[in-house]
Amino acid sequence: MKQYEDMLDLPRPRISGHPRMDRKKRAAQFAPFAALNGYEELVEKALRRHEAAVEAQVERIRDPEKT
Repeated sequence: MKQYEDMLDLPRPRISGHPRMDRKKRAAQFAPFAALNGYEELVEKALRRHEAAVEAQVERIRDPEKT
């Protein structure tokens, strides 16, 4: 890393025809994807609940006297 220390403080190029996006606009651009966080866990939870309900139905069919 020491061999590149002289490059760390170089000025960054500015492109006048393409202004830099501010942080709020950039965050808003990716906000729809944030809505998907946790979706997979919810689907798995619903699947487990459904499988348990199906298993309970199968048990009632196999042994109707148990219920």
